[in-house]
Amino acid sequence: MITGAISPGRTHRSPFFEWWRSVDHITLAFLVCLIGTGIILSMAASPAAAARLQIDNPFYFLYRHIVFAGAGLVGAIILSFFSILNARRVGVIALLGMIVMLIAVMFLGYEVKGAQRWIRIGSFGLQPAEFIKPAFIVFAAWMFAVRKKDPTFPAVGLVFAFYLVIVTLLIRQPDFGQSFLLTLCFAAVFFFAGLSLGWMLFLLGTTAIGAVGAYFTLPHVQTRVDRFLSPGGEDNYQTDKALEAISNGGFFGRGPGEGAIKYSLPDGHTDFIFAVTVEEFGFLISMFLIILLAGFVIRCFRAALRLNDYFCQLAVAGLATMIGLQAVINLYVNLNMAPPKGMTLPFISYGGSSLLALCFTAGLILAFTRRRPGLYGYND
Repeated sequence: MITGAISPGRTHRSPFFEWWRSVDHITLAFLVCLIGTGIILSMAASPAAAARLQIDNPFYFLYRHIVFAGAGLVGAIILSFFSILNARRVGVIALLGMIVMLIAVMFLGYEVKGAQRWIRIGSFGLQPAEFIKPAFIVFAAWMFAVRKKDPTFPAVGLVFAFYLVIVTLLIRQPDFGQSFLLTLCFAAVFFFAGLSLGWMLFLLGTTAIGAVGAYFTLPHVQTRVDRFLSPGGEDNYQTDKALEAISNGGFFGRGPGEGAIKYSLPDGHTDFIFAVTVEEFGFLISMFLIILLAGFVIRCFRAALRLNDYFCQLAVAGLATMIGLQAVINLYVNLNMAPPKGMTLPFISYGGSSLLALCFTAGLILAFTRRRPGLYGYND
């Protein structure tokens, strides 16, 4: 009788209880901490950005950042409730939808700083390129998983076809930063899938040839590379200011709200928020920020290594690689180790499309890493 009384309770657990029991708490904690840190740092950078753009409300960007962060976190948690199959479907549908949006950008998009990458939806500017990266990784992982079960399936050809279409659409904007990151992620998924070294060399060779060709044929690319190779010139204003802010910060920083460079750094709340962070909070807090980002990525890789499902392994590893590489590229730009690419610091920088897309990525990771019977080699 006692067993019969207990058994129904176990078989009628609420969806929330099942989700909380199965979700990776550490990955979720890293995500919440990163989003919270981004809000705090946006509080420091928002007044300066509003003042530069002559916006009356000094916390205009902070309020928008909070809205995007809240919506992104809720969306990530909702997505993490999905089964592996449904989460994969969401990724593939997003891929197809974002390809359509990238085509629409050519006709309906608006231009910012010489690039046509956004579509206006009310007061929100949607950048499809941000969402297409995680969606493409999920698609590539799915194709390679199908190929493992059926070696005759033309997975490589299909993935390459989608890759070429996406890169072509990105270059037309032009957006070489996102094209470069997408290519690195594609190469990473290729590597994780254990495919032929020849394919890897072909992809890397094609990328190198494309980069050289872009430099000699596109003035936009040539200008950015030349600026990077000629430090101290007038065109390196933002990078020079970022380095000055980092130098001013020292070990302990100048104190919250005491940063001066952010008032003359145009992208201090977006691409160069790391430099603003170092100036106000110093080396210690900036290292904490890097540790948070690294911890999130490492935790995802650890989960991927333990997964038994081949698709989930590739998808989680590829999505974690995307977040890690984006963070590294942003830090390199802030430290003048790479030319500016318009790449945000994951979960930290202001930017609606970027933050929502990164939360979309985190939601997929949480969905693919939930503890399910057999997924980690044991039943629980």
